Amino acid sequence: MARVVVVHGVGQEYLGRRTLQAPVAAALADGVELAAEAGDVPAGVVPAAEDVDIAFYGDAFRTPGAKSGPPAPLSAADVTDPYEQQLLLAWADAAARGQEPRSDTKTPTPEVVQRAMNAVLRSPFVPGAVAEQFLLGVLRQVRRYFGEDAVRARALEAVAARVGPETTVLVGHTLRSVVAYEALCAHPEWRVRTLVTLGSPLGMPSLVFDRLRPAPKAGRGHWPEGLAHWTNLADRHDIVASVKGLAGLFRPADGTEGGTLRDVPVDNGWKVHDLLRHLTARETGAAIGEGLRAG
Repeated sequence: MARVVVVHGVGQEYLGRRTLQAPVAAALADGVELAAEAGDVPAGVVPAAEDVDIAFYGDAFRTPGAKSGPPAPLSAADVTDPYEQQLLLAWADAAARGQEPRSDTKTPTPEVVQRAMNAVLRSPFVPGAVAEQFLLGVLRQVRRYFGEDAVRARALEAVAARVGPETTVLVGHTLRSVVAYEALCAHPEWRVRTLVTLGSPLGMPSLVFDRLRPAPKAGRGHWPEGLAHWTNLADRHDIVASVKGLAGLFRPADGTEGGTLRDVPVDNGWKVHDLLRHLTARETGAAIGEGLRAG
């Protein structure tokens, strides 16, 4: 089993664990090496490719083939689910205001949904020619994770299948940071002592934070048993990580021995949410390297 397990981000349903492993392992090693060159961690902790594995469950979102051909492309008119609408509006608000989204329970009109989609599409979150289809797919994947127990169970099983006795560092990107966190909470017997979350939506009120398992109590999220170090990294322009500070939301219960959570800003250039850019950053490398050294 690998020493580091990375739970990959959304929008990867047409790839696979082995397909993703090589570029992810290389980017992760580059980040740790950069941190080592800066003196943040010892050079000896730079992981080999075989020390890094991928927890992948994108196949749970892949649509089976049909004789009638591929389904018609999605559009803003297909965003009719209330959860998807509120998530889209929250991201659009973050993109427009550059800060935490407002809470709004009103049912949006189709025109409001379209304007929200346009605002998100103009942000650095979804660059490229297929940005609209990617965004619509992300909305549905997040909604299905929180709304379908079978999808949630498949995701947690994918993480459990890759974490072994030698795994001391767990890395989660975007929605997969939620999966990584919930998997840690469900498995206090794991030897994982370091959690690294990248571009995480864990702090989004109502849409994510309040839907976590275990459920938060009195505004405080459950602290995974045995976790010693948690580093949360986000680009300041990342609308998915609209709530950049998690330290005030997750901490060990009063009177109990626990770990620490650090919120660390990172600059990913124009691809603010990109996993590989997150992994090659010195700040990410330092967090992962410290976890490898401690393990």
